[in-house]
Amino acid sequence: MERDDRKQSTSGPKRYERARGGPARAISELMPEVGRTAFRRFGFVQSSVVSRWPEIVGPRHARVCTPESIRFPPGEKSEGILQLVVVPAHAPIIQHVIPEIVERVNRFFGYNAVAKVKIRQGEVKAPPASKPPTAAPSLKPVPLELGESLRDIGDPELRAVLESLARSIGARNNQKEQ
Repeated sequence: MERDDRKQSTSGPKRYERARGGPARAISELMPEVGRTAFRRFGFVQSSVVSRWPEIVGPRHARVCTPESIRFPPGEKSEGILQLVVVPAHAPIIQHVIPEIVERVNRFFGYNAVAKVKIRQGEVKAPPASKPPTAAPSLKPVPLELGESLRDIGDPELRAVLESLARSIGARNNQKEQ
């Protein structure tokens, strides 16, 4: 067997190599970049369309349809085709609300990003359930002048927020008087 004793040339330009190590980074710092690359590869300019889909179309439609991709004409970032995956039983209903979905997606983008929608029937993974607020309502009395007017509000969540606001305003006014 012959041995090749030639030395490899190291006189050429060295490729810049990043120093290894450094401070530890949270995975949450790395994920947006990884996710952005994956979403762009599969046709999404903004990954937030997927992550905020229930906000865009509402929880009722988000349970039965999900965005798969947005395909734009070459060199364009508008007038795209939104590909939706829809539960087969709900496809006719979603077909009727497509104009509303297009309007909501375009409102989310802020311009006419989507012009058409294509539907593909398939399995849709349900969006994660929203967690109810964990903060317990305060037992402090509402200032008397606001208490009566807040009792007429039917939405308990709105009433709790307004009561909290009234308490903080009342507390601030009491601090100023002292």
